[in-house]
Amino acid sequence: MRISMPLQYAGEPKEAVEQVAELEKVGLDTVWVAELYGYDSPTLMGYLAARTERVNIGSAILPLYSRTPTLIAQTAAGLDYLSDGRAVLGLGASGPQVIEGWHGVPYRKPLARTRDVVEVCRKVWAREDRLSHDGKTVTLPLPPEEGTGLGKPLKIINHPVRGSIPIYAASLGEKNVEMTAEIANGWLPHLFIPEKAHRVWGDALAAGKAKRDPALGELEISAGGMLAIGEDEETRKLADLTRPMIALYVGGMGAKGANFYNNVARRYGYEEAAEKIQDLYLDGKKDEAAAAVPDEMVELTNLVGPESYVRERVEAFREAGVTNLNVTPVGGDPVALIEKLNSWM
Repeated sequence: MRISMPLQYAGEPKEAVEQVAELEKVGLDTVWVAELYGYDSPTLMGYLAARTERVNIGSAILPLYSRTPTLIAQTAAGLDYLSDGRAVLGLGASGPQVIEGWHGVPYRKPLARTRDVVEVCRKVWAREDRLSHDGKTVTLPLPPEEGTGLGKPLKIINHPVRGSIPIYAASLGEKNVEMTAEIANGWLPHLFIPEKAHRVWGDALAAGKAKRDPALGELEISAGGMLAIGEDEETRKLADLTRPMIALYVGGMGAKGANFYNNVARRYGYEEAAEKIQDLYLDGKKDEAAAAVPDEMVELTNLVGPESYVRERVEAFREAGVTNLNVTPVGGDPVALIEKLNSWM
C-alpha cells in the first residue's frame, strides 16, 4: 500500500506545494489536487511538477463537463511531460450544482460522458490514428449538421511521454462504480468506510471487474482520511474537525433525492442520521448538521488515535482493497507523521 494525500491549498497554495516537496522525501507517493470552484487543478499540478522530483501528481478531480474530452487529454499529456511521467488523471462528473451553476453546462448522461472521455483520452495518448469517436455524448469530428461541416480528424502534434496515463474515476453510485471497475485504472471513493465498503459497493465492483480488460491490471483504490497519532484526548478530538466536511457532503451537496453522498451514508446504515443532517443543512443550520454526524462515521472514515489504533485502521483499509492510503496529516509534524506511516507500509 502506497501513501497519498490531498493538496491543502485553500489558504496558501505555494506553501502547500513546498510541504509536498518535503513529504516526498519521506515516502509520499501521490499528491491529489482538487478542482471545485476555486483555483484550477492543472495550474497547481504544473507548479508541483516543477517543485518536486518523485511524487506522482494527480487531479482529484477534473470535472468531465468543464473541458472538452480532447482538452482533458491534452492537459494530462502536457502535465505528464512536465513531470517526466508522473501525472495521474483523476476524473469525475461532479454534480449539477457546480456544473450547471458555475460552468453553465448541462449535467447530462454522466456515465456515458465518463466512458466517452476515458476512451477519447486513451485514443489521443496512443496516437495510433487520427482522432475520431462516435460515442453517446461525444462525436469527433463534429457532424456537419451540428457545425460548419469543415471539421476533420487530427492527431496530437506532440508525442506523449506515455501512451497511456493512469486514469482514476471518482464514483459512488452502483452503475458508476461498476463502470469504474470496468474501464479505469483506479477508483477515488469519498467517505470510504473500509468495514462497510463491501456491503455498499461489493457487487458493483465485482460486476465491473468481470468485464475488465486484463491489460488494465488490478483496480487501484485511493481512500483514507485524517491522520493524527497521539494518546491524549486532544488528539482523539481532532477527528471531530471532519464533521463539518461530512455534513457538507451528506447534507449540502445536492437537493433532496439528488445527493450521492447522502445515499452512501444511508447505504452504510445511517439512514436516520443522513436525513437529519440533510434537513438541518438545507435549513441553514450547519453547526447542528455537523453535530448530527454519527460518532462512528467520524471515527471510521479517519485514522486518528494512539499509534496501535491507527495501525489497526491502516490494516482495515488495506484489507478493504485500498492500494493508495489517502491521508491528511494533522496535529503534529506532517513530515514525521508521513515518515512513520511509511515505515508501516
